[in-house]
Amino acid sequence: MKKFVSIIIPFYENFSFLIRAIKSVSNQSYKNYEIIIINDNPKKYKSNQIKKLKKNFGTKNIRIIKNKNNCGAGISRNNGIKFAKGKYIAFLDSDDTWKRNKLSTQIKIMEKNKYLASHTSYSIISSNKNYISTRIARDLSYKDLLNSCDIGLSTVIIKKEVLKTKSPFPNLKTKEDYVLWLKIAKSGVIFYGIKKNLTNWSNTPNSLSDSIIQKIKDSIKVYHHYEKFNLFKSIIKTFILSLNYLKKAK
Repeated sequence: MKKFVSIIIPFYENFSFLIRAIKSVSNQSYKNYEIIIINDNPKKYKSNQIKKLKKNFGTKNIRIIKNKNNCGAGISRNNGIKFAKGKYIAFLDSDDTWKRNKLSTQIKIMEKNKYLASHTSYSIISSNKNYISTRIARDLSYKDLLNSCDIGLSTVIIKKEVLKTKSPFPNLKTKEDYVLWLKIAKSGVIFYGIKKNLTNWSNTPNSLSDSIIQKIKDSIKVYHHYEKFNLFKSIIKTFILSLNYLKKAK
């Protein structure tokens, strides 16, 4: 029997993007999954609006969780993980999409090799759907991740048992996923890179992940607060992280 996968999708803005993301899941060749959507903008999007997606996609395996207030993507994912029933947890941001064989390919490789965590190569797509570039996945240890976060969140699948803490994602505006990857890798878990390109990552202008100043602030916080480095070392590490990001962007 195929292993059950819980897909966590936090949602804040742009309903059409959410529909596109869910469509990319419903088109998967791998069918043993549940979709957990976390509504992080309850004042704008009422539960009934999102519940209509169940009828539109003709599926009962969509669960809607409504935050009382805007919590941010990381805390929203934590809220989704609490209700996840799957052996594996897969993450998908609402403005990204998966290719049809994403789950089947990744789960098969993880099961065969007994991987606890994996990520894949992915394409970067502009807001008007034009191809920009491709990021190639590689095996990443804690040491590798300290200098360069080469993991696309929407490509990640993790065995649920790895996410043991009550709040896996911290309450940060950006880099919340980076903190979690470091925490997991520090425990000795390798993020195995599947080189097949199985995800489209949307480069959305004016998003928090597009804010350079916010990224720098949160990067320093990652090293200083979460990794317990002194302030000088945290600034140096942030510089190296930024430099490696710019190299990848070329």
